[in-house]
Amino acid sequence: MKHDDYENLNEGSRSQMRAKRRKTNLILNSLIVVVILLIGIVSFNIFFSNDEGVADQNDVGAEKEQAAASPDQKKDSKANDKKDDSQDSDKKDESASEEADEESAEDEELADPIVTEGGSDANVKQTIENPEWKPVGTTQSGEHNTVFDQNAADWQEMILAYSYATGIDKDNMTVWWNENGGAPNTAVGTVSQKGSDQTFRVWIEWVDGEGWKPVKVEELIQNDKK
Repeated sequence: MKHDDYENLNEGSRSQMRAKRRKTNLILNSLIVVVILLIGIVSFNIFFSNDEGVADQNDVGAEKEQAAASPDQKKDSKANDKKDDSQDSDKKDESASEEADEESAEDEELADPIVTEGGSDANVKQTIENPEWKPVGTTQSGEHNTVFDQNAADWQEMILAYSYATGIDKDNMTVWWNENGGAPNTAVGTVSQKGSDQTFRVWIEWVDGEGWKPVKVEELIQNDKK
C-alpha cells in the first residue's frame, strides 16, 4: 500500500469518527433537552397541583368559617328581632298604659261626688252622693231576701258595699249598726275606720243579679250608735 493511500485511509477513518461523535453529541444533547423539558413539566405540574390544593383548602376553610359564623349570625338576627319585638311590645304597653291613664282620669272626672250640707237629720254634717257608684256584685242567686245575720253572705256583701262607698277597708272598719233602710231590699249601716271618730251612715239598695249598690253616704257630727 502506498503512503498516500494510507494517509487517505487514515483521513477517512478520522472523518467517520468525527461524524459518529457529532451524532453522539447530537443525541446526547437531544436527550439532555428532553430530560430538562420533562423535569420542567413535572415541576410545573407539582407546583400547580400544590397551588390548587392550597386554593381548595382555603375555599373549604372559608366555607367552614362561614358555616361556623352562620349560627352566630342567626342568633344575632334573632336577638335583633327579639329586641325589635320587645321595643314594639314596650311601645304598645306604653300606649295601652297611657290610654288606661286617660280613661282613669276620665273616670275620676265622672266620679266626682256630689256633696251637700246637712242630711236626713240634725246629726248629719254633710251628704255625699255619686251617680257613678255601681253594685258590688253578689254570689247569691234566685229571689233575694235581706238577711241581717253576720254569718250570712248577704251581710258580708252589705259590709263590702259600705266599704266601697266610704273608701274604708272592710278589715279596718268598725260596723256600729246595720239595719233595714225602711223598704224591702234596702239597708243602712253606721260605720267608721278603726281608731277614728269620723263616722258615716251609709244607705244601700239591692240590685237583682248585681248585688248591693250605695245610694248615699252621710257624714255624722257624732256617732249616734256608739
